[in-house]
Amino acid sequence: MTIAIMQPYIFPYIGYFQLINAVDKFVIYDDVNFINKGWINRNQILVSGKPHLFTIPLKDASQNKLIHEVELAINDPWKKKFLKTIQQSYQKAPNYQKVFLLIEEIVNFRSETIAELTLHALEQICAYMKIKTEIVKSSKIYNNSELKAQDRILDICKQEKASHYINPIGGIELYEKNKFEKEHIRLDFIKSVASPYPQFKNAFVPWLSIIDILMFNDDENIAKLLKEFELI
Repeated sequence: MTIAIMQPYIFPYIGYFQLINAVDKFVIYDDVNFINKGWINRNQILVSGKPHLFTIPLKDASQNKLIHEVELAINDPWKKKFLKTIQQSYQKAPNYQKVFLLIEEIVNFRSETIAELTLHALEQICAYMKIKTEIVKSSKIYNNSELKAQDRILDICKQEKASHYINPIGGIELYEKNKFEKEHIRLDFIKSVASPYPQFKNAFVPWLSIIDILMFNDDENIAKLLKEFELI
């Protein structure tokens, strides 16, 4: 079995979905500390040809809380504002009609925490992109919070009887291949390729939210983009 483990990100970039698509089981790492100004509750879309950062507001978010404990700011009018921004920015995109309905359903999904919203978003987008990987939450299964960093990742791999673990390229200095090899687990790092696609008549802006990918690419192109990476 091949697995990957990642913190939950909202509407993440294509590399996140490449990772999900490359494994048999994807573990949402939601029982680790929340990271302020990270990608858990924010990302970038294209507005007037430039990257625009959007943020989903949270209630009393703190790095002293675990991700699955962080609540959404329920009374904040962010949903209407966010959908309006999507509408104004992408209404002339080729896949606007069906992708907007997908985003609207996700945004209006009844959830109390950012982890719940993110899980629902990932499941719905994966279904749209025809990704069939099983997605599970670390907070519900492994009961190993006393372990830290690489040791905890290794323990999850062993509990899943995984033979192959794939991590984003950003962790290349955090994980040691020889430690995984001692447990008979292959360790690879996924490196995404910034493959250009038309974004209206603008110069291409890479690494935006998956929303941008979906707005401008049909099913065939999405299937190709999901394979635009290398394992290191």
